[in-house]
Order: sequence, then C-alpha cells, then structure tokens
Amino acid sequence: MGQQPAVPAAARAAAEAACGSPVELTEITDRRGSAVWKATGPSGRAAAIKVGYGDGLPVTAREGEVLRLLGRPDLLGAGTAAEASWIVTRWLDGPSTYKLFAPYRGGEDGQEQALTAAVGLCRAVADLHAAGWMHSDLQPAHALHTPAGVQLIDLAWAWRPGFEPTDAFGGGIVHLLAPELAASINVGITPVTPSPAADVYALAGSLWTCVTGRWPLDYQAAGIDRHQLSPAQLRARIANRAAPLSPARPWPELQKPLLDVLLAPRDNRPTAPELGDLIASL
Repeated sequence: MGQQPAVPAAARAAAEAACGSPVELTEITDRRGSAVWKATGPSGRAAAIKVGYGDGLPVTAREGEVLRLLGRPDLLGAGTAAEASWIVTRWLDGPSTYKLFAPYRGGEDGQEQALTAAVGLCRAVADLHAAGWMHSDLQPAHALHTPAGVQLIDLAWAWRPGFEPTDAFGGGIVHLLAPELAASINVGITPVTPSPAADVYALAGSLWTCVTGRWPLDYQAAGIDRHQLSPAQLRARIANRAAPLSPARPWPELQKPLLDVLLAPRDNRPTAPELGDLIASL
C-alpha cells in the first residue's frame, strides 16, 4: 500500500467550485488505500473528496467511472493525479441503514423507522437493477438515507454488461457472499461476475445484520474460526453452506423473508422489488 498523498489540486478545485473558496478539509476515513475528507466552504455547502492511493488507486478510479456512467447528479468531478485517483461528490447528509436500525437494536421502539429504512434500501437496489446494474458489494453501511431518498454508496465494484469487474474484484465482503459466488471464485472464474440474485443475497444479509448486529452466518456453531482461515478456506465453507444461519431471532416477522432469501438457491430468490414488497407488507 502506498502512503496517503495530499488532496490533489484538481480535487480541491472541484470542491471549491461547489463550496466556495477556501475549503476546510476534515478527514473522515483512511483505510485500504482510500481516504475520504469532508470539504466545507463559505457557501455553507459541503462536498466529499475521496482519494485512492497505492492499491486503492484503480479502485477509486473505477468508482468515479461508475458514478459517471450512472449519471449520478451528486458527482462533481473525478480524475487521476500523480500517484492518486480522486472523486468529488456533494456531501450526502443522512444515516446509513445500519444506523437507522440502532434504536431497535438498543431496545427502543424503533420498528417503524427500521421497516421504512429496509424498504427504502430494497427499492434503491431495485432501481439500480432496473437500470441494468449490480452493486456487487452491498453492506449495512453502503446506503445513506437522505432527504432526497436513499443513495447507494461505495460503488467501486458495481457493474453492468459491457462494464464488467476487473480481476481485482473478490466478490465483496465475504460474510455476505452468496454461496454460488463463493464457489465460482474458489474454482478460479475471473473476473467474478455477480448477479442480481447475489446482490439480493447480500441485501438480505445486510438487513439481517441491521436487525441482529451480527453477521448472518453462525461460524461458531459450525466450529469455524473465521480469523484462522484464509479467504479461500472461508469461501469454501460458505459455498458448501457449512455454517448455519445465526439462531438470533429478535424480530421473527422481518427475519422470515430474509431467512427465505438466505436459504434459497440462486434461482429461487425473490428480486429486490419483491423483497421490498414483502417487507412493506409487514
């Protein structure tokens, strides 16, 4: 991994065009070759600056291209500078799906808010699929619920026919990896090409995690120490469904449709809009 570079001048200029000059930068995250800052300026508006460096350089560059191809209105600019790639977007104000479930997980009366968030996430994924795209890395924190609607983020691995993932794509976070995708990765099929069904598996797994606060698979029950296994070894167990689903059922009515998705073979899973409708009916 390379050392984090300074914010490229072109990225700062794109942020200043939206926020006014000069902008004040506040670092938000810096991990796995990707750093994010919040830029604020005298206009009162804010922007997000993402810089990819080292192994993260091509990943961030690809995400900028995805946002461009999607026609995302929040994209303010993207490019590549010396030893770095960058994206500037409008700052999206809103909590993640996982955060919206926090009152429920904390024992408060948060079911209505959580159900609204779950349906919103399903419909955002449905809209992406309707446009011919797959997210390919859905996680509990990869959607923001803003006043303008649910916005999917971290789209570096999103793809559509004709814009496939690169060989660097490993299927997304392993704990939400559909079994058939885990199997194809382990037999060396590259590039990995996710499907809407695999996205729906990750969608259901993300919502399960939002409900319970833990990953859907119960590794401990299967005698699996996930920290001692290589990614390939863990994928092999996921592909063979060696780990059962967690027995935690704090919200059985919501978890029932999620359970059906997580246990179903690929061709029998509901679509994202169907899952959204099932949850909305609650």
